[in-house]
Amino acid sequence: MAEHSLSAQPTHSRWNRNLPPRLHVAPGDTVQLECVDSSGSQVHPRMRVADFLNIDRGLIHALTGPIFIDSAEPGDVLQIDIREVSHKGWGWSSVIGGLGFLKERFSHPFLFHWQLEPTETRSLEPAVVPLRPFCGVMGVAQAEDGEFRTRPPGIFGGNMDVRELCSGSTLYLPVLNAGALFSAGDAHAAQGDGEVCINGIECPAAATLRFHLHKKQPLAGPMIESARGEKAVSDEEWIVVESASDIVGAARAATSRMIDLVVSRWGFEEIHAYLLCSVAMNLRFSQVVNEPIFTVSAAISKSVLPVRRLF
Repeated sequence: MAEHSLSAQPTHSRWNRNLPPRLHVAPGDTVQLECVDSSGSQVHPRMRVADFLNIDRGLIHALTGPIFIDSAEPGDVLQIDIREVSHKGWGWSSVIGGLGFLKERFSHPFLFHWQLEPTETRSLEPAVVPLRPFCGVMGVAQAEDGEFRTRPPGIFGGNMDVRELCSGSTLYLPVLNAGALFSAGDAHAAQGDGEVCINGIECPAAATLRFHLHKKQPLAGPMIESARGEKAVSDEEWIVVESASDIVGAARAATSRMIDLVVSRWGFEEIHAYLLCSVAMNLRFSQVVNEPIFTVSAAISKSVLPVRRLF
């Protein structure tokens, strides 16, 4: 099990399965990825909003990768252990006309700079915001030929903005191409569920990831084993992630996949799994701003079910 380092540059801002891999690794290997902020290093701590409005939007997300995982083939599951995600001490958030969950109410551009302490920021006094860095984009190359913008997430993962993808969590993705071709970026030092203004605390970051492969395992879309939450009482969870243009449809799909998971891994009858979801599952809007696609997470605390491994 080797350890590798991968610099951020050159980044890419499109999904394209024909992009040449920047790194080849074996299952079990660990990679430390450097990630620039989501603007592709165009935003800096002293930037004014007038200059921010002129950045090249085509560079948004600025992902590190692709990483080729040896022996990965379509039909396999790629497991990504998120060993650590750390910020670099600063970040930014913005409001952009025509974007965001409340775009009719907040139409004037705005840019805010954050100074980040190791575990919190006091930049927006009197609020004290806890920091829990994660990569908003983590995904494998899509199954089709062509270039695809990184804004919409999908079964391949991508721009899910699921805040539980922090240090200590594990992400499972279906492999759609030989080598999987994994990339990550769009790091956030903190983000609320929904990411309603269109940004979390966008920041450069370093992410240490370990890759594992599960051969010939069906997986309909992203799934997460989360780490313990911000509060000591917060449980680790099983999380199913669904993205769709219909937010209610995404919620139904996530619920249905959670039922399937409970049936297949814990042996419940379907009707009992449905009841369990009704009394113990939480539905969350992970992001509501990547229109036309929304992301919903369905989560059940690990304390509810007997301990087991998924694969």
